Amino acid sequence: MGINHPSYADCVDALSSSLAHLDSSVQTLDAGVSDFPRLVKTLKSVRHYELISQPTLAAAEASLRDEIGPYIALLLSRAQDQTHRLEARIESLREKSELQRDSISRSDSAATSAAPTTPPPPPGPVLSGNEKLRARAAWRRKEALRYGVQRLELEVKRTESELKRRLEC
Repeated sequence: MGINHPSYADCVDALSSSLAHLDSSVQTLDAGVSDFPRLVKTLKSVRHYELISQPTLAAAEASLRDEIGPYIALLLSRAQDQTHRLEARIESLREKSELQRDSISRSDSAATSAAPTTPPPPPGPVLSGNEKLRARAAWRRKEALRYGVQRLELEVKRTESELKRRLEC
């Protein structure tokens, strides 16, 4: 029995050594695998792009173009019409300001020429109060008509230029 005993002891020692080595391997594997769920999410490949055939892509583009093309053309024409309207409005406002500037300059020049330092003698008979009011009203009507004629002339020019622009388009 003495002979078997040392062989059992050697066997137990070898088994203990193997068990220690196995424990060490399990600990190393645990350390390496503990981060595995996070690594799975990190390394998971996500398919971002799907490859489709050229005819399918061309058909989709044509369908989209047919669907939104008329709306885009409509919006562009509306924008162009609005731009033309705004340009015409700007032009009419410029013309109106020119007319008002001319009217103001005429009234200023008439006021300076009407009040000279030494009044000249009246060209005709001296008017009474009622006749002065009528003459002043006639003069105002004349100025209003002159202003109206200028405004209409500018309106005609603006309309002509607008028609020319429309014919060019």
